[in-house]
Amino acid sequence: MKKNCDRGGTAVINKYLGIDIGGTAVKMGIVDEDGNILCAYEAPVAFDHYQTPILETVLRESEVFLNENKIKPDTLGGIGISATGQIDTLNGIVAGSGGNIRNWDGSDLKNAFAWKYGLPVTVVNDANCVALGEKWIGSARNAKDVIVITIGTGLGGGIIVNDQILLGQSGFGGEVGHFSIHKQGECCTCNNRGCFEQYASMTALVRAVSEYYAAAGTEASGRLRNQPVNGRSIFESVALGDEGITQIVDTWICDISVGIVSLVHIFNPSLIVIGGGVSGQEELFIAKLRSEVMKHVMPNFRKGLELRAAELGNRAGMIGAVYYLIQNL
Repeated sequence: MKKNCDRGGTAVINKYLGIDIGGTAVKMGIVDEDGNILCAYEAPVAFDHYQTPILETVLRESEVFLNENKIKPDTLGGIGISATGQIDTLNGIVAGSGGNIRNWDGSDLKNAFAWKYGLPVTVVNDANCVALGEKWIGSARNAKDVIVITIGTGLGGGIIVNDQILLGQSGFGGEVGHFSIHKQGECCTCNNRGCFEQYASMTALVRAVSEYYAAAGTEASGRLRNQPVNGRSIFESVALGDEGITQIVDTWICDISVGIVSLVHIFNPSLIVIGGGVSGQEELFIAKLRSEVMKHVMPNFRKGLELRAAELGNRAGMIGAVYYLIQNL
């Protein structure tokens, strides 16, 4: 993906390089002080199964991006990086990734980019950057206390308290996918049991629907019978009135609400923001989740509480990374 920069005018230091590093691709762009993405670029990072370290790939692609758009590093105010994994925010290092990405643990993002470009660099976990992006110019822009949940292959999130992202002592705070909602539940990749992610991620929903069809065998009917099971096809089946799939989705929504209710009782936010592709399903997902959460939150916590979908989509991480950079320059 490429979007060329507007070459009009003179570059000034209120423009920043935002980088969002995921497990399959890196997105980067020039972001101004109002959160506008002036140009963008995307490149794969898993093209050789991480034999080439992600850091090496991103450094190379950042140079390609800047050169193609004739952007000189000294015209930028700094580099904000959003990165997957457990990020030591103070030192800008990938402290862990659960062993899921080869040659990623220990990557020194902050020093590598600071050395290459001679600019200030900040590095924050990608889910926290999503929360920061939504806080800056997205769905949470007028809220001071917010919990952002991103539902995808895994489950991430960020917690904003009194306008500040909650990072904890090392930057690992907000790991909402790994508190237990079923103490005797499913084993998790983190070696605990019953983690929120094991029940509330899109992976969990796809697994439950796939198991349903496997158990039903040739007796199964419905839209998903002869097509890949994914979020889109699952909600298409719900919209068409498939009772079996609807029941599974309703159970999934209930599990998500259990985790959210617990978070509401701990942090007392004014807003819950739900991100990920499924957040586009207002009637079949967001409205049902909102109802379930409000039903089980204690009355005093319910006052002034809202739940709504995120607005920024896959731009949020890049925008949030720059917002954190600006806050900490």
